[in-house]
Amino acid sequence: MNVGEQVAVIRGARVRGPGRELLPVADADDRVDVFLSDGAIVDIAPAGVIRPTGSVLEADGRFLVPGLWDHHVHVTQWALASERVSVVDATTAVEAARRVAASPVLADGRRVGVGFRDALWADSPSVALLDEHTGDIPTYLINADVHSVWLNSAALRRESLSADDSGILREAPAFEVSRRLNAVPAAHADALVAAMARRAAGRGVVGLVDLDMAWNEDAWVRRVAGGFDTMRVSFGIYPEHLDRAIAAGLRTGDPLRGGSDLVHVGPLKVITDGSLGTRTAACSHPYAGSPDDRGMLTVAPAALVEMMTRATAAGLSCAIHAIGDVANSHALDAFALSGATGTVEHAQLVGASDIPRFARLGVGASVQPEHAVDDRDLTDEIWAAQTATAYPLRALADAGATLLFGSDAPVSPLDPWAALAAAVHRTRGGRPAWRPEQALDPQTALAASTRGGSTDPAAIRPGSPGDLVLCDGDPLSATDSELREMTVSATLLAGRLTHLA
Repeated sequence: MNVGEQVAVIRGARVRGPGRELLPVADADDRVDVFLSDGAIVDIAPAGVIRPTGSVLEADGRFLVPGLWDHHVHVTQWALASERVSVVDATTAVEAARRVAASPVLADGRRVGVGFRDALWADSPSVALLDEHTGDIPTYLINADVHSVWLNSAALRRESLSADDSGILREAPAFEVSRRLNAVPAAHADALVAAMARRAAGRGVVGLVDLDMAWNEDAWVRRVAGGFDTMRVSFGIYPEHLDRAIAAGLRTGDPLRGGSDLVHVGPLKVITDGSLGTRTAACSHPYAGSPDDRGMLTVAPAALVEMMTRATAAGLSCAIHAIGDVANSHALDAFALSGATGTVEHAQLVGASDIPRFARLGVGASVQPEHAVDDRDLTDEIWAAQTATAYPLRALADAGATLLFGSDAPVSPLDPWAALAAAVHRTRGGRPAWRPEQALDPQTALAASTRGGSTDPAAIRPGSPGDLVLCDGDPLSATDSELREMTVSATLLAGRLTHLA
């Protein structure tokens, strides 16, 4: 078989995850044949009981799971990261400056580095330091959390922006710089997005939520017209485009105008505070070493309620970025007051009294488990005084909240297996588990990696879409390294192969 072909039968698979409990076999390890037609599962039978007709995908005892979703991706920015130098492992400002200085100059005359984490550096970023290494070539370093950007003098001149001696722009000015860097020719961006989607399919991804900071409808109309058919997409709308979206009659869940059953309108995305790495997340207690710094709210609570009320009246759900515990409280208040549906994005620091509110309000927790592993040392250092719970996955699940996993790519790589590993094992690279009391069981983590999330997951049962993943290992018993290195043999979207190893 080849990528692009429709599969009629998956023969000899072992089902894992949601739907496994309904298998027509005596033992969950018994092999089954899964029959597909018109993009959906139509039957499941013990292996060999029903004679297959049509194209057969031989599972040979591999493990079949529902198609995996990434519920938070900045698609264009993640695709462009493939052309940008990573400085994620740089341990000093000097090292980061040297790395970006040695990188190629892009077609637009800039150098761009990504992934710096300055919060624990012994030295400090400065315009002078970056100028010393990069000279007159406009040079930009984007923080791993995307909430700050470090620019040299040539870049500041090119963008007609000013900064203090650090050369660091934070929050809204940083987002504006990222938008400008992302504004590459459409044909170039779309080719990189297509390549990104193929790589994601190779990791079992059948769908994602695109939260690029742009008017995303036009980009997806263009991509679909150009033949994009690798995965399902739900695209976000930002506050500066809310009036346009309402005037156009866009409603969450509607198919893309211009015709596509793969791409749909997603939520209104609102960023209400900063981030941990940039030390701008709005918190109830000061950051370590900064007694007057509790981060910032970037949207006033009353303004948030008004915006969410308008969106809800127009048929749009809401995805509210909230990282600090103060921001999470205000986001949940706004859901209660506006009657909005949707998610809190990130929920990295949540007060004990707010954890049960997610379930009571029906608000999903769209979380990125790999961030906990990335930020463990940073959390222990600069959030040491916080009394709220950091990365409370188990607490949210136990309270009945719906967990929906993502990567926030490019903040973390678009890899659902890494998210699964971080959620279940709370570690990476052999280190002891970090705050293991917040680890999830594999079944919950796998459910959170599907379209519906942990409380209403996609399932392998007759009538369900043929969005499926065939993998070599058992995700319900795999170690941390086995999950991270999981081999995906095949990915199916509505029964059509989007990846075949």
